[in-house]
Amino acid sequence: MSNKIKLIWDFRGPDAAKIAAHHEIHLKEYINIEQLKITITGHKIINEVYATAFMVVTKEDMIPVRDALKPHRGEVYTE
Repeated sequence: MSNKIKLIWDFRGPDAAKIAAHHEIHLKEYINIEQLKITITGHKIINEVYATAFMVVTKEDMIPVRDALKPHRGEVYTE
């Protein structure tokens, strides 16, 4: 099984939660347009002024997706 990488976008400010939720919509649109086999996306509210959006990609897909979407950071994904 291939290693998985969680690509993460950070959002800060009073509208961080709304922006992260909306960004997840765009991530799903990208997955659909590019016909990727990615099924894990989401957003997480850390506190009232910090939220993240994320998608999980295989190690093989990481570089093209990273270059296209410019995540702020990434980490190894464990289920």
